[in-house]
Amino acid sequence: MSNFELPKLPYEYDALEPYIDKQTMEIHYTKHHQAYVTNLNKALEGSEGAGKALEDIIKNISKYPVSVRNNGGGHFNHSLFWSLMKKNGGGSPTGDVLKEINSSFGSFDEFKKQFGAAAMGRFGSGWAWLIVNNNKLEITSTPNQDNPLMDIAEKKGSPILAIDVWEHAYYLKYQNKRADYVENWWNVVNWDEVAKLYSQAK
Repeated sequence: MSNFELPKLPYEYDALEPYIDKQTMEIHYTKHHQAYVTNLNKALEGSEGAGKALEDIIKNISKYPVSVRNNGGGHFNHSLFWSLMKKNGGGSPTGDVLKEINSSFGSFDEFKKQFGAAAMGRFGSGWAWLIVNNNKLEITSTPNQDNPLMDIAEKKGSPILAIDVWEHAYYLKYQNKRADYVENWWNVVNWDEVAKLYSQAK
C-alpha cells in the first residue's frame, strides 16, 4: 500500500509575502498538493508501484498509467518547489553554484533572463527548471506535472531549481501577469537549498 503524505511546509503560509500571498500559498499547499498526494495513493493502490520510492516511480514513469504520471509528478514537483523558497530569500547564489551559472550562462543576470524566458515560454501549465546534466547546468521546461527526472522528458537531468507556472500558483495575486510573478519569485528563492541540491547532483 502506497502511503505518500503531504510533506510539512517549511514555513508559515504568509512567510513569502508580499511576493507570494498567504491565500495562494494555503490553497496551493492544502488543496492542490494534497489532491496530488491523495490521487497518487489511489492510483498506485494494488499496483506494482505500491511501496516504491517516489523517485523510482518518477524515473520509470513510462511504465505507469497517466494518473500516476500526473499525480506523482505533482507530488514530487511541489515537494521540491516548497523547499526551494524561503522567507527573506532571494539575492544571488554564491560559491560553486554562482561559478557554474557564470560559466554556463555568462552571468547571473543572463541566467535569470534565460530561466525567465523558459518560464514565460511554457504554453499553458507547467514548470521551468535548472538541471544538472552530465555535470553541466541547463535550463528546460516541462508541461503539466512532468519533470526532468522522468524517462519521457525531452531534456533529462537532476533538478536543482524550479518554478511552478500553473495559473493556480499565481492567479489570485497576479491574475494573468505571469511575468510579474516570475520577476517577484526571485525574491524568495532559497539559494542554500539550490547549493545543496547542486552538490548532490554533481
